[in-house]
Amino acid sequence: MTTATRQEVLGLYRRIFRLARKWQAASGQMEDTIKEKQYILNEARTLFQKNKNLTDTDQIKQCIDECTARIEIGLHYQIPYPRPIHLPPMGLTPLQGRGLRSQEKLRKLSKPVYLKSHDEIS
Repeated sequence: MTTATRQEVLGLYRRIFRLARKWQAASGQMEDTIKEKQYILNEARTLFQKNKNLTDTDQIKQCIDECTARIEIGLHYQIPYPRPIHLPPMGLTPLQGRGLRSQEKLRKLSKPVYLKSHDEIS
C-alpha cells in the first residue's frame, strides 16, 4: 500500500467517525439517533478490520470506492443503512440460455458498489 493510499484510507476512517459523531436520525428521535450512530461505528470497525490485510491495489481501490459511495448515499438519503436493490427472480436477461446459474451470475455482476461487502458481513 502506498503512502497516498494509506492516507486516503485513514482519511476515510476519520471522516466516518466524524460523521457518526454528528449524525442525526431522520426521525429526530434520540433512540433512533443512538442506534444509527452505533451502526455506523460498528460497520466501519468491522469492514476496516476485515480489509486491513489487503495488499492488491485494485481491491483496495474497490473498498475505497465502496466506502465513499456508502458515505455519500447515507448523507443524501439520511439513512446509514445500505439501500437494497430489488430485482425480481429471473428478471435479468441472460446472455445465453435461461438457466438459474446465469441468473445468479448476472445478479452478482449487477450488484451496486455500495453493497459489495454488506452481504458478506450480514
